[in-house]
Amino acid sequence: MAMSINADDCTACGACESECPSKAIRFKGAVYMIDPKKCTECQGAADAPQCDEVCPSGAISKAA
Repeated sequence: MAMSINADDCTACGACESECPSKAIRFKGAVYMIDPKKCTECQGAADAPQCDEVCPSGAISKAA
């Protein structure tokens, strides 16, 4: 499973990109996107997905 960014809620602040230990987050178009092939949900690096922890707009959640 991977994390996902809701484009409607993303403010493009960039907080998530710098926190991602897997380098799975990149800016594309007007919002940030998470590459599901690279996303590990921070397993082995943190207790919880760091992108979700730092997102000020609550735009990040587990992908369905």
